[in-house]
Amino acid sequence: MSGKPGGPKGKPVRQETVASLTKQIKASPTLIVTDFSGLNVLKMTEFRRRLRATGAQYVVVKNTLAQRALAANKIADLDDHLSGNTGIVFAGAEPMAAAKVVGEFAKEHERPTVRAGWIDGKAVTPAHIKRLGEIPSRDVLLSQLLGSFNGVLYQLVGVLDARREQLQQAGQAEGQG
Repeated sequence: MSGKPGGPKGKPVRQETVASLTKQIKASPTLIVTDFSGLNVLKMTEFRRRLRATGAQYVVVKNTLAQRALAANKIADLDDHLSGNTGIVFAGAEPMAAAKVVGEFAKEHERPTVRAGWIDGKAVTPAHIKRLGEIPSRDVLLSQLLGSFNGVLYQLVGVLDARREQLQQAGQAEGQG
């Protein structure tokens, strides 16, 4: 038996890989297709570590096997982006956090390059992934919202206080007159 990809052991391994990718794609509502060329092992390890911290996973894929797995999930819109050195981010439940890691890492190391994305059943552009990564975290957004409410409450208190003073002055003027 040969250990070559085309040999008897190669086909089951490819089928197993496609089955695994198919399962990962089905479980992840957000995918980010990247070109990882230029990333050495240390940088790749760091990139994967940062993604794992957000609940995401990064997998280097063979393009033909990725196409088969995408086809099994009825996703054809990403086929044109599967060429060269391809890696896929499986973002899981936190697509904004994964997109943020991809964007920040790319700023620091000029890699990976985002080719396309798949979010909630639709193909998206690299610009969309970039914008997604620039959205503040949930905690920051909640803080901003609460800060806005706080500002409105202070304004309301100021208006009510001014009105109270007006009424007091009007009452005092009536009492004198």
